[in-house]
Amino acid sequence: MANILYGVNGEGSGHSTRAKEILSHLQQQGHKLHIVSFDRGLRNLSESFPVTGIFGFRLTYINNRMRYRKTVASNVIKAPQAARSLKALSRLVDEQKIDLVITDFEPLSCHVGHRMRLPVIAIDNQHAITNTRVSLPKGFKRDVAAVKLLTRIMTPHADAYLVLSFFPAEIKRRDTFLFPPILRQEILSTKSQTGDYVLVYVTSPSKDLAALLKQVRCKFVAYGFGTEGQVGNILFKKPSMDGFLRDLAGAKALIANAGFSLVSEALHMGKPYLAVPVKNQFEQTFNAYYVDKLGYGAWWKELNKEKIESFLFNLPVYAENLESYPRAGNGAIFSKINELIGTLTAKARHGRR
Repeated sequence: MANILYGVNGEGSGHSTRAKEILSHLQQQGHKLHIVSFDRGLRNLSESFPVTGIFGFRLTYINNRMRYRKTVASNVIKAPQAARSLKALSRLVDEQKIDLVITDFEPLSCHVGHRMRLPVIAIDNQHAITNTRVSLPKGFKRDVAAVKLLTRIMTPHADAYLVLSFFPAEIKRRDTFLFPPILRQEILSTKSQTGDYVLVYVTSPSKDLAALLKQVRCKFVAYGFGTEGQVGNILFKKPSMDGFLRDLAGAKALIANAGFSLVSEALHMGKPYLAVPVKNQFEQTFNAYYVDKLGYGAWWKELNKEKIESFLFNLPVYAENLESYPRAGNGAIFSKINELIGTLTAKARHGRR
């Protein structure tokens, strides 16, 4: 069995949600796990596993928009913390005799893996943009260049890239393997129904979106707005994993930011999706573009009342398209991880003799 350092990006909940499924599988296989994360990843995973907190690069959001300058400034100030985490991770690798690194878009574990000459497996959806042939939305040339550079910097030179995607794509590199999204067991086991409301979710409170929804004749259940209670046609709710899952299962559609995990879960459950990407975050724009391109929902660069009404009018069309969505479990990627751990660990141990 392998001694594994597993780094999880703590920005948002998507990385830790899928990491939890993989970690549970690796634990069942008898591997020894040393998990490191920060922010939401640290909080979410600590409920089920021992997790060590490390420095993490954080994004700054204001009114559903990522702010580049504030993001850069806040992270530059904390550079000494990153250096301390690198030292601590290097000691952990030495003391625990780590065989292999797995990283879910977490750069420090990847960097330490290279420094200590360990094999590295990268698991994420971001590398679909760099390692596969995809079409891209027009008008985002600078954003595309920036996200490609960031993706290459975050987890460079991995021995294998296991790329997650909710649509088919042609692979460009021999070290890359494409898989369906990793879904949590709660999603795989939950029965979807079609209720009389639309579920709404935002990463940070958006007064503009709330104002638009109040103008539309439809019932909305909304999360992420920083308030609670019924206001006109909108029922605002406080954060709740169980409550959100129930509302997702019963919704007739979603209006939400376009994070990869939520998009994947919604499409698996057959929910038409109106994507409202966080501004200045191209990964979400990319997801929204493909939701629209495949006919699973809609995306516009700017949203207004008429466009929301158009989305609602076309729900039967999106629902019909989603009937043929390629639903799958996690078995294929688990098998590949098992194979890679066996091959790469044996190679690493042989090299240390």
